This record gives sequence, C-alpha cells and structure tokens, in this order.
Amino acid sequence: MSLTHKTAAELGALIASGEVSAVEVAQAHLDRIAAVEPQVNAFLHVDAETTLEQARTVDARRAAGERLGPLAGVPIAHKDVFTTADMPTTAGSKILEGWRPPYDATVTRRLREAGLVILGKTNLDEFAMGSSTENSAYGPTRNPWDLSRIPGGSSGGSSAAVAAYEAPLSTGTDTGGSIRQPAAVTGIVGMKPTYGGSSRYGLIAFASSLDTPGPFARNVMDAALLQEAFSGHDPLDSTSIDAPVPSVVEAARQGDVAGLRIGVVKEFGGEGYQPGVLARFHETVELLESLGAKVVEVSCPSFTVALPAYYLIAPSECSSNLARFDAMRYGLRVGDDGTRSAEDVMALTRAAGFGPEVKRRIILGTYALSSGYYDAYYGQAQKVRTLIARDFEAAFGQVDVLVSPTTPTTAFPIGERADDPMAMYLADLCTIPANMAGNAAISVPCGLADEDGLPVGLQIMAPVLGDDRCYRVAAAVENALESRWGGALLSKAPAL
Repeated sequence: MSLTHKTAAELGALIASGEVSAVEVAQAHLDRIAAVEPQVNAFLHVDAETTLEQARTVDARRAAGERLGPLAGVPIAHKDVFTTADMPTTAGSKILEGWRPPYDATVTRRLREAGLVILGKTNLDEFAMGSSTENSAYGPTRNPWDLSRIPGGSSGGSSAAVAAYEAPLSTGTDTGGSIRQPAAVTGIVGMKPTYGGSSRYGLIAFASSLDTPGPFARNVMDAALLQEAFSGHDPLDSTSIDAPVPSVVEAARQGDVAGLRIGVVKEFGGEGYQPGVLARFHETVELLESLGAKVVEVSCPSFTVALPAYYLIAPSECSSNLARFDAMRYGLRVGDDGTRSAEDVMALTRAAGFGPEVKRRIILGTYALSSGYYDAYYGQAQKVRTLIARDFEAAFGQVDVLVSPTTPTTAFPIGERADDPMAMYLADLCTIPANMAGNAAISVPCGLADEDGLPVGLQIMAPVLGDDRCYRVAAAVENALESRWGGALLSKAPAL
C-alpha cells in the first residue's frame, strides 16, 4: 500500500518508528497533489518547499529525542478560512486575494505544535457560504467519486483532498453542515464538535454563533486524533468552553453500542429524500440494533423549521461580520483614484470583491436586522432556535444519541442547483439543527446508493460535550460495515 493510502494513525506510527521520514511522507502527498489537482481543484495554495521544511523540522525534533504526538509528521490539508502567517488566506473570495495574515489561527497554531505538516490551503465556498463549493471565486472543486459532481460545501476542498488521497486529514468549519455534508457525499468521516469546543480565534467569521472548526479523515480514529490535537479551551476566543476535551480517541477505540439508546428522528425522512439514501440509512439503523443498541423513534417538531430560521440568523450575522471588508484596512480596493469618496470606493470594492451568494446573504441579513423588521424576522428566528434546543434536550432525556441521514441526497451534478438557492439550501436540511443548538454531530459513511453508486452518510448527534458518544457510535458502524464489505468504503472506487 502506498504512503498516500495509509491512515493518519499508520503514518504517525511509521514516522515514529523511523521506518519512513516525515519528508518522505510529505513528498508522497505532494506528488499525489501534483498528479490529481488539475482534475479535482481541491487546493487554492500549495507550497512544496514550505511543506518539506515543516517535515524536516519534525524529523529533526524526533532525531533530537523530543517526544512528539501521534500525528507528528502527518500531512494535513487546511481549509482556507483559517489564518496562516506563512501562506495566503482568501476565504475563497476575490476580496482577500493574495492576503497574508500577520498571525496564525489557534487551530493552525495547535496543528503546528502537534507536528502536523500543512500541505496547503483548500478551496471553499466564498466565506464558507454554500453547500457545493461552486461559490468559490477560484472555480469549483470536483468530487473524486465522480468528477462531474459536487464535493459538498462549504468545506468541499477539504473533503475532496481527503477522498482523493491528497491528504490523510483535513480541517473544515461547520456553520450549518459544512463539514458533515461534504463528508457524506465524498464517503469520508466529518465531525462537528460541540460549539465552543474548538477555537474560532483566527477563523474568518461567517456566522459567529454557529461557526465550528472540525476534522475530516478517512476513518473514525483519525478524525478523533485530529480533533483531540486542536481542541480545548482558548482564552483568545470568548465563546470557548473552559472544560476538558471529551475523550474522543478512547471512544473511537471502544466502538461499542451495546445497551446504548439510539433515537431515529421522525422528521428526517420521506418526501425529498433519495430512496437509496433512505435504504442505506434504515439498513444501518437495523445494524446498530443487531449490535445491541436499543432503537426508538423520537419526534423533534421544531426541526422542520430549523432551515428557515437558520437562513435568517446566519445571513444576519454574516451581514454584520462582512462589514469589515470595507476597502479601507486590508484586502481588495477598487476605484481609489483620488476622485471618489470613501463610500464610493467601498461600494465599488464590495461589488467587485464579493460573489453573488455572499451578496445575497448580506442583503437578506441586512434586511432581517433593519429597523421595523428585527423582531418579525431575526427575533422570531432566535425563538425557533430556543425551541430546537428544547427539542434536543427532551430527546436526550430519552436517548443517548440521535441518528438521521446526513443529507437527503447523494452528490448532485455541478451546476444543477446553481440557479436555485432554495434547492441548494435543502442539502443542509438534516445538519442545521445541531448547529442551532451547538450540539456535537458526526457523519460516517454507511454505504452507496443503489441509483448512482455514490456515498451515503449517517449522521449521529449527541448532547453538548457529548462528542465522545458520536465517535463511539461512528466507530461501531465503521467496524461493522468494514467487516461486511471486507474493506473500507473508500476502497470501493473513487474516480481517480
């Protein structure tokens, strides 16, 4: 098996034992990136020399006898929404083209401290607004399973990089499903930690009360190792939870659901769901039951209005957060020829620098926050958010975790929903409630749809700081399905 097809845990062990060097592992992944990037477009920036220098540093630290973590020397792809002092950070937008931040995000800093080797920055929907990575100012990323289809969004570059074996690990951010939905449609694992469990310091903000950094990997254990590496309290983030990181690695190692109470969300199914997705979902629920879990149906009525409430709250916060891109401080500046006012320069810059989806959400959010409409729209949406949190609280009084399909369909063709925002937004129908309540949730592959042979994801939702429950159930599903298939899902054939 080539180095690019090994798990992160395997690579870490090989590097630690001295069987291979971090430089050899990094070079193998750089070669893979060079081979497939023209087809996939997962990366916005790759600097081979910087990558190899990071790897040489890890090898030198180990040679000096320093004790390093389990992921030291393992390559990682980093979503281009986290600031990196040594690489450009664009958030997928022309308004930040070429911008080099003066500091590292906390997640970036912790990756470096853990000895992970950052290969480069991955593509995304502009400012993380989208479900397909078609909204990137730098062109769409393509799904390695079928290059004519989307890899999910907004973290589609990160999911595609892992699915295409360009990296064993990647980072993403999840605001309404932007880790779990891409993971589902590319056949990998994606985790949204508890809100506040991973630091937002240095993360370019979309919706501050929802944005959550999290890991992508090709298996559950690798995702747990990565989450443990960059999680934990950060005094630089006022929303960071001052509590121990849940024991996610131990939970992934346990992988046992015997005696666990699992709730199937009644509201997630039926019309609008692809038959092949529902078939794999119901089979996986039966599998969990056969492994000793107690399965019951749970009703969460407010989940049906989570989507419209989200599309008031998220654009409102986006409208406020993106006001900082004003052509005065950093980033793009258009029309500053000495004849125009600051207001004119600002208007010209934002018109040229923001894409259509970002403009749509700024307009929606500004309207929802405007005088006379605040209570009718934003205020009502926040009340719905409270109802969603109460439904979760009631559900977790009956069960340990909730399960649903991660997304109603498999990956759709590039361009199919580009002119239909409502159809695009429905891709996050099942994932949004966990963001609204701040809960932990993971997507794990659960098979291929009969209609198109494309991956289907199972979503597992747990209470706040119940991240370990997500990993425990996900590992059980992964282990049981791998036994059934005789190998990992991803070995069944991406297009590359």
